[in-house]
Amino acid sequence: MGSAATEGNDTLLGNGVVGILAETCNMWERRAPLTPSHCARLLLGGGKNRAQVNRIIVQPSTKRIHHDAQYEDVGCEISEDLSECGLIIGIKQPKLQMILPDRAYAFFSHTHKAQKENMPLLDKILEERVSLFDYELIVGDDGKRSLAFGKFAGRAGLIDFLHGLGQRYLSLGYSTPFLSLGQSHMYPSLAAAKAAVIAVAEEIATFGLPSGICPIVFVFTGVGNVSQGVQEIFKLLPHTFVDAEKLPEISQARNLSKQSQSTKRVFQLYGCVVTSRDMVSHKDPTRQFDKADYYAHPEHYAPVFHERIAPYASVIVNCMYWEKRFPPLLSMDQLQQLMETGCPLVGVCDITCDIGGSIEFVNKSTSIERPFFRYDPSNNSYHDDMEGAGVICLAVDILPTEFSKEASQHFGNILSKLVPSLASVKQPAELPSYLRRACIAHAGRLTPLYEYIPRMRNTTIDLAPTKTNPLPDKKYSTLVSLSGHLFDKFLINEALDIIETAGGSFHLVRCEVGQSMDDMSYSELEVGADDTATLDKIIDSLTSLANEHGGDHNARKQTELALKIGKVNECETDDTVDKGGPKVLILGAGRVCRPAAEFLASYPAICTYGVDDHNADQIHVIVASLYQKDAEETVDGIENTTATQLDVSDIGSLSDLVSQVEVVISLLPTSFHAAIARVCIELKKHMVTASYVDESMSNLSQAAKGAGVTILCEMGLDPGIDHLMSMKMIDEAHARKGKIKAFTSYCGGLPSPAAANNPLAYKFSWNPAGALRAGKNPAVYKFLGETIHVDGHNLFESAKRLRLPELPAFALEHLPNRNSLIYGELYGISKEASTIYRATLRYEGFSEIMATLSKIGFFDAANHPLLQDTNRPTYKGFLDELLNNISTANTDLDIEASGGYDDEMIARLSKLGCCRDKEIAAKTVKTIKFLGLHDETQIPKGCSSAFDVICQRMEQRMAYGHNEQDMVLLHHEVEVEYPDGQPTEKHQATLLEFGKVENGRSTTAMALTVGIPAAIGALLLLQNKVQTKGVIRPLQPEIYIPALEILESSGIKLIERVEI
Repeated sequence: MGSAATEGNDTLLGNGVVGILAETCNMWERRAPLTPSHCARLLLGGGKNRAQVNRIIVQPSTKRIHHDAQYEDVGCEISEDLSECGLIIGIKQPKLQMILPDRAYAFFSHTHKAQKENMPLLDKILEERVSLFDYELIVGDDGKRSLAFGKFAGRAGLIDFLHGLGQRYLSLGYSTPFLSLGQSHMYPSLAAAKAAVIAVAEEIATFGLPSGICPIVFVFTGVGNVSQGVQEIFKLLPHTFVDAEKLPEISQARNLSKQSQSTKRVFQLYGCVVTSRDMVSHKDPTRQFDKADYYAHPEHYAPVFHERIAPYASVIVNCMYWEKRFPPLLSMDQLQQLMETGCPLVGVCDITCDIGGSIEFVNKSTSIERPFFRYDPSNNSYHDDMEGAGVICLAVDILPTEFSKEASQHFGNILSKLVPSLASVKQPAELPSYLRRACIAHAGRLTPLYEYIPRMRNTTIDLAPTKTNPLPDKKYSTLVSLSGHLFDKFLINEALDIIETAGGSFHLVRCEVGQSMDDMSYSELEVGADDTATLDKIIDSLTSLANEHGGDHNARKQTELALKIGKVNECETDDTVDKGGPKVLILGAGRVCRPAAEFLASYPAICTYGVDDHNADQIHVIVASLYQKDAEETVDGIENTTATQLDVSDIGSLSDLVSQVEVVISLLPTSFHAAIARVCIELKKHMVTASYVDESMSNLSQAAKGAGVTILCEMGLDPGIDHLMSMKMIDEAHARKGKIKAFTSYCGGLPSPAAANNPLAYKFSWNPAGALRAGKNPAVYKFLGETIHVDGHNLFESAKRLRLPELPAFALEHLPNRNSLIYGELYGISKEASTIYRATLRYEGFSEIMATLSKIGFFDAANHPLLQDTNRPTYKGFLDELLNNISTANTDLDIEASGGYDDEMIARLSKLGCCRDKEIAAKTVKTIKFLGLHDETQIPKGCSSAFDVICQRMEQRMAYGHNEQDMVLLHHEVEVEYPDGQPTEKHQATLLEFGKVENGRSTTAMALTVGIPAAIGALLLLQNKVQTKGVIRPLQPEIYIPALEILESSGIKLIERVEI
């Protein structure tokens, strides 16, 4: 086969011999790039075509829609051997071993966006010196693709779905005309399939549909070719299209029908076409939706499809391309909530077949022979049948081939006009411009338009941390985000040329490519330069490019390129920050860091408390994180800040950075603090943390004193603000000769009442493992002179009800928090106070459910035998195993329950002694169902213990939703006894803080009440207001008096009252 290629490769290109590949990628692929009639016109039409196409050789195929004999009849040759062909064409990419050297190939290659999975194909193309033409890149004067199958996917997809819809309605007890409709491939032609749809339409128009399933509303996402093909079929049925805002009105008809149990029939369907405008809204309520802004900055928008559209849809037909940077269309949790509230959704027709994409539960593709699966959101289970709860889903990824005859005809009508040129030229330069632009490679080299591909391949970096600057040869860098028609309009090429021509360099950090000409692509580049002038020149040139292609709303010109520039950073030098004024280094990039950075960078404007600040220099804040991008996101929009990448385990780099600042705030995990403190002591820099003083930190106190350094710990919320409040109340009482009889402190981070919408009334903004482990800690406290010990296994059972008169709406409970006695020593009240009690707050009912889950065995961290096998158990099977382990110790149990699953589980938990009454058992069963611990889906491999299982479920199901607020409640009560017959006083102090959403950015109450106190600690150290050296807590008046005043002036209010 290779002899002809080597004998004279100059004679192959442009030799007028065309080869047609046999498609091998999928058993259902029956399309052909040219039909026999197209071949006939090329071979027998005479004139110019005859001179340009001399022969057509077709590889034999027994499944192609047109038989080999049909090609033979019009003069084609049938042969496996295509070695004589100068041009070889197909639909899908061929197997690598089928690619012959020194030929021209045309097919959908999916390589021009540097798609990683197809780079071996491109390498083979270059190795064999192939000229590669990609159909996807052939565009007309209007900028739209000339060769595409989108409409056929839409047509076939909707017909297939209507076929399944009839079966689904039948399983729900309703006979509909859809039941008589077959799948698309069952009809000999598109016309025959449409005739079948029209027959269904006539039956609907004549006899109607059952009112119990009406109104039937089809929602179509997107307006591209796929959506047009879908609507073409839908419009054959009796229908009315409505705008999205009219959907609630239509839904009212469904409610009336249910109430009246009407036997009337309904004679039409409803359709609603929605675009991104209907799916998201700007996080800033004062801003309107703007498509260009949305594509450039999707993080500014929140999903609303599940609120505005999905509650009224019977069928969602997904026709739009989606990228991970955009909000999802419908999450699993949203779907579960919709179904629980009676949403009429019957099925999803995902023609995009976007696995793990905009519709979260679509986690697999289906096939033409088995086009549907059923998903039950109540237990997160997947089924292959049509019967049972949930929604059906079609997700076939090769739909156009169901109409192979018409799809091939449509495709060939256009391709056949291009083949003569492709088959007759030796050099791409001889081709028309629209074909030249579609040529990715020629003679073993990429063509100029596509020279960016290796640049992108070779500079792609993982988002994993590196100890070195990704642009080591450049001093300054910035993150550049490009979105738009980067590849189909070749704007990425222009952008990279701008960077390199100016003397800059780049690394590709992230790339998400649009799948059609109508879709945007997104690339994130780390751009570097030797000096700020060069970097500014690059940024200006990129901005000009973006402005040139930025669109014009009035002229209805589409945005082709949008640009976002990050902060400029000086990279890996000894003078990372050359700003004047005092400097504070914040280590970390979690939620807590931003409030701390905002406070310090804007001081003194942020508050009115004057601590000798009339001559204060502006504070400059450096935020250092393991990931540069996280640090940049933390300081985004905050003036007087710098973001930098730092691995704190690299002591050399850490020391370099610490040496440039006056104070270090460590908001990293506790295990890092001691190493950072040692560097601070060595360099004589003060340090602040929000963490408890552990032994490793305590051991550094003498060294810190010797160096004249203050290491201020426990400067957060709890510990932190609780210290400030406590010491103020206690010292004031002592100043009046009072004696502390009782000290009680309650603190909890909770969901706001509106967000406390699950059975446990609790949520996590981080991995729940730490909070759950805290639920097993033993506790000790003093109550009326008696020392009370609580075993960690019984902590939840020790919870007690709490009502605060000043907050009557809150139904709370409290659990003892570790060792309260040490606070008697710290606060100097251990000898005088008969009660010393510190507690954690939860909403009432939390602990009794958690205690039951603990007794079931879910908090056992030991590896469970059932989770060690490769054959994974289901959540339900694992729950049964845990309950069976309990029952082995109660062999005489006789559990009987009438009713369904809930009644059986309630009886079982009660009989097993897991809870004290049926009310608690019922709440626990509700929690088990909410967490999906009874689902029939397999437990993921990452879970090896019962503790892992419940952490995984809680992290999935108990996370804060978009714009949901958390809440922090801190309440102190100090009972003071005075001499000389003065009345006993009860001093109370309360802090209640809610999370905030400002300018579309949410900040949790926990982040505010931890980050701001830490920042205040750094401020006091900068101003030399803290004279105590060593490792200390904020217990001295020199700290708590100014700290409380600054805290209140920054907006965190404390309410104090005294009862006599």
